[in-house]
Amino acid sequence: MDPIETQPGRDRAVSITITHVLTIGITTILIAMLLTSAGTMLETEKDRSADSSLETIGERLADEIGNVDQIGNQTADNVTVRTDHPRTVANSRYTVELLEGCSAPLLEGNTDCVRLTAQDVDATVHVPIKTTATINESSTAGGTIEIVSESGEIHIEDGSQ
Repeated sequence: MDPIETQPGRDRAVSITITHVLTIGITTILIAMLLTSAGTMLETEKDRSADSSLETIGERLADEIGNVDQIGNQTADNVTVRTDHPRTVANSRYTVELLEGCSAPLLEGNTDCVRLTAQDVDATVHVPIKTTATINESSTAGGTIEIVSESGEIHIEDGSQ
């Protein structure tokens, strides 16, 4: 007598078990890949958000610095303007630097600029400044910033003090 004929349902139980194990394994792999992809996409969007926010803040600061320069030229006095900006971008603190002669993408080596750098995300932005004053290189954290024009020189300070 053939062993298959005596135990006709034995192969079916193994087949169902293997199918369940394979289904659970494939589902686990697909869910893990989905979660990994979502995490990567979230990080990319966070970097983009930080870049965009830093650009906006940098453009506002560049305009404010130009305005302080014009006021200082017209009045020939020392001028201090306190400006409020967000303390964080994309949930990350950032640093504002006033630089003379930036060498950055799309800027010539003799262009003065504001450089904004986020600390927790990979984001750095350079924004050109149009001013007739001499730039005194300085830096401060984001938030309340004082733009100071004294004797034909401009610098920035922490304005939250």
